[in-house]
Amino acid sequence: MFWLIPVFGLIIGVMIGSIITIEIPLTMAKYLSVAVLAALDSALGGIRCIYEDTFNGLVLLTGFLSNAILAALLAFLGDQLSVDLYMAAVFVFGIRIFQNLATIRHHILNRFLQKHNMHANQHKE
Repeated sequence: MFWLIPVFGLIIGVMIGSIITIEIPLTMAKYLSVAVLAALDSALGGIRCIYEDTFNGLVLLTGFLSNAILAALLAFLGDQLSVDLYMAAVFVFGIRIFQNLATIRHHILNRFLQKHNMHANQHKE
């Protein structure tokens, strides 16, 4: 049930974001995109760790901060060099997000199938 905490946080964040309108300058769009991807990667990584019984809040927090800082530095350095270095962070976060989502989906499906098989076996007896 601990996996509900990040889900509720995400839902509340989406609701607040839908209500409050903030104009993001075009120059900050790269930074915001990597920040959103870092947050989504951390949230899905945390949910994955909960299913794997390896969750550690400190690891989640430090991972989020270090990923966000490194991604922002890449974006800033890329801006200074006129190179889209932020795309490296987008690429890596994108891969990790899909990997975490696939792992979470497998855990959910395995638990569902185990419950379904136990339920079906009880009716056979």
